[in-house]
Amino acid sequence: MDKRGLLSALSGAALDILLPPQCPSCNAVVESAGVLCGPCWQAVDFITPPLCSCCGLPFAFDPGLSDAVLCGACARRAPPYNRARAVMVYGDFSRKLVLAFKHGDRTDTAPGLGRWLARTGAGLIADADLIAPVPLHWSRLFARRYNQAALLAGVVGRIGGVRVVQDLLVRGKRTPPQGRLTRSARHRNVQGAFRVRPSRRGELDGRRVLLIDDVLTTGATVSACAKMLLRGGAKAVDVLTLARVVRTTEAGR
Repeated sequence: MDKRGLLSALSGAALDILLPPQCPSCNAVVESAGVLCGPCWQAVDFITPPLCSCCGLPFAFDPGLSDAVLCGACARRAPPYNRARAVMVYGDFSRKLVLAFKHGDRTDTAPGLGRWLARTGAGLIADADLIAPVPLHWSRLFARRYNQAALLAGVVGRIGGVRVVQDLLVRGKRTPPQGRLTRSARHRNVQGAFRVRPSRRGELDGRRVLLIDDVLTTGATVSACAKMLLRGGAKAVDVLTLARVVRTTEAGR
């Protein structure tokens, strides 16, 4: 270790003594920043196979057919992205974790959450030529001071050794919050909201893009982004999120 690395390690150790890292969920003291304590780790509903080979929806039972099984929605109408994967089900516990990261200034959790993403999306990362976050409108970015998807994208890119283009997409329209909207209203809400930054268009030609976001609900936002990326020249788009909404009726299909 060189002198600079030694000083960094010593300063980090000193800071941990003065301000011990805390669990991002319950604030219990943990070994390192962004790591959950044991009880909180047990509360995470991680998404594991079997799942839809396209959107990543977890199945309630193993169809026992092949690795390329589609859920009912994807079989009826394929989304514009090729594959979507998420780390965990969006529920009571994960909602608290995501909202603290997204709205509660818990940017210290980004490295840990990014490692979860990298582990879950290893196959998608291996196939990606570029990584890009879902952008915020400039006014929302100004108010929040950071884009949570951009922080995650940076961590995933460093771990996977894939180039991250933080400004590949632009959110030109400030859309109302999606939280209380129906599925169809969500899709209408984001129509025309995104575009490829003109100065980045040449970098898309024939490339496979991995799109990063925090939560996948109906897929309206990532679908709108994927359409713009494909229209801009991307060969394919995959999606990787921290969490996704899973309804009981969907999981059983």
